[in-house]
Amino acid sequence: MSDALTALSPLDGRYAGKVNALRPIFSEYGLIKARVKVEVEWLLALASEPGITELAPFSAAASARLRQLADGFSVEDAARVKEIESGPKGTNHDVKAVEYFIKERLKADDELRPALEFVHFACTSEDINNLSYGLMLSAARRDVVLPAYQSIANSLRQLAHAQAAQPMLSRTHGQTASPTTLGKEIANVVARLERQIRQIAAVEITGKINGAVGNYNAHIISYPNVNWPAFAQKFVESLGLIFNPFTTQIEPHDNVAEIGDAARRANTVLVDFSRDVWGYISLGYFKQKLKEGEVGSSTMPHKVNPIDFENAEGNFGLANALFEHFSAKLPISRWQRDLTDSTVLRALGTAFGHSQVALESLAKGIGKLEVNPQRLNDDLDAAWEVLAEAVQTVMRRYGLPNPYEQLKALTRGHGITADSMHAFIEALELPEDAKQRLRVLTPGSYIGLAESLARSI
Repeated sequence: MSDALTALSPLDGRYAGKVNALRPIFSEYGLIKARVKVEVEWLLALASEPGITELAPFSAAASARLRQLADGFSVEDAARVKEIESGPKGTNHDVKAVEYFIKERLKADDELRPALEFVHFACTSEDINNLSYGLMLSAARRDVVLPAYQSIANSLRQLAHAQAAQPMLSRTHGQTASPTTLGKEIANVVARLERQIRQIAAVEITGKINGAVGNYNAHIISYPNVNWPAFAQKFVESLGLIFNPFTTQIEPHDNVAEIGDAARRANTVLVDFSRDVWGYISLGYFKQKLKEGEVGSSTMPHKVNPIDFENAEGNFGLANALFEHFSAKLPISRWQRDLTDSTVLRALGTAFGHSQVALESLAKGIGKLEVNPQRLNDDLDAAWEVLAEAVQTVMRRYGLPNPYEQLKALTRGHGITADSMHAFIEALELPEDAKQRLRVLTPGSYIGLAESLARSI
């Protein structure tokens, strides 16, 4: 608890429990573990290449021991890597420390010891880093990010179906407008969110392992007869990533920008939703389930504040500010390499962490919502002016003169009641069937296809 109280970031303090799923992926430990995996898999790949004659293929047992170094990598192992990097005689280089850690472990293995100098063979640090971040992004997207967004979409779909037929007064420009249904308005959010979920899922997470400036210089001078581009492609794809054949020293991070942009758009959809629900709670369309012992205001006992939606909006904003910076900064690198990306990439977990906090708050808020049909219906009953659109459109169909202007004169600046609207309808020279459709129309029934649209999502 003392660590949480003294944490500089709320993600490691107040909200620590909400981001536990991301911690093994984006923490320093997660990054080091991913680096060890890439280094180990590169060594295994090199050993399987017949053209690299000085490196004998490993036995199945030795390969298993090598993979266990990555798969069983512990926090204590990560601490040893940090000691190699930052100790009194440390490397002051994080990727080199990983190389030395692996060599340290291989020295005690008779079969693997001869392969020591093929650890990190022909690699620049960015060869390891870009693939490590690719693995981290892939894991986060698969195991945390997409499930969290999809869970929100699923909850909203259920609510859209449940409230598909509940009429609701629209408020375009904040003014009373043609009715909709509560379910249809929520269905709109589901459709938008699921489009962005598909965009997040579709981003190609790319990787490269082509040396100091992307030309396989060291590879070719050492083993000129190996088809290094084909070898590199096979290796990158073996990690589940998309091969990028054209890079400088760094993989240009366009994919990081793309997945951040897609997440930012999904978050923006949910900010829009959070603000709308906040307003609907204020109007009384929704009540919030009470939790025993919870306090809404420190001074006003009656209040049940929409804090979950406010928390979601704030954290989505923090996440989006970082995602926007990733998009603007990461694809830019001076000449063949500069290190400004290195410190920025370390904030990936912070961005996705604030998104995760927001998504959890939103899920909590949605779970507390209770629809107040009486309030929704009362608003509609007091807004007969919204039928002006229906009446003037039917008038247009049958060629009555100046329908828009007539309804404008009737409705603008005047309080419209059911009686005044019906009196206007009775005076119209319309066919009886058309007039009857307008007679039975109410603000609550003037919803078009909203119900069926809501159920179709």
